Amino acid sequence: MTQNDILPEWCQGEEWCPVTATGIFLSGKWKPVIIHHLLEEDDLRFNELQKAIGTISNKVLSDNLDDLEEKNLINRQVDDGRPVEVRYSLTKHGENLEPVITEMRRWAQQYKQDTDI
Repeated sequence: MTQNDILPEWCQGEEWCPVTATGIFLSGKWKPVIIHHLLEEDDLRFNELQKAIGTISNKVLSDNLDDLEEKNLINRQVDDGRPVEVRYSLTKHGENLEPVITEMRRWAQQYKQDTDI
């Protein structure tokens, strides 16, 4: 897979746009939530992550984890014990999203307070 497959959109007049790229990496309802939980817990099994999130289906969680792994934001480690255990953690790129996720949370809290939604 090439970078163009992962980041297909461009900013007008620029060859590569970091804002668009970040939006693509964090697009969707669940990716920032998954990253947020992995920032808090560091290393979680699939069921632990699903329980922490609460209302996400197996398929949606699995699809989002696959996409985040493909984008090199999370690691997937399979331990061949009995039972087989799959654990997820953040890569260095994923860990570097901590200030972005923190600021998203802070902004949303302020927005909710200001708009009374």
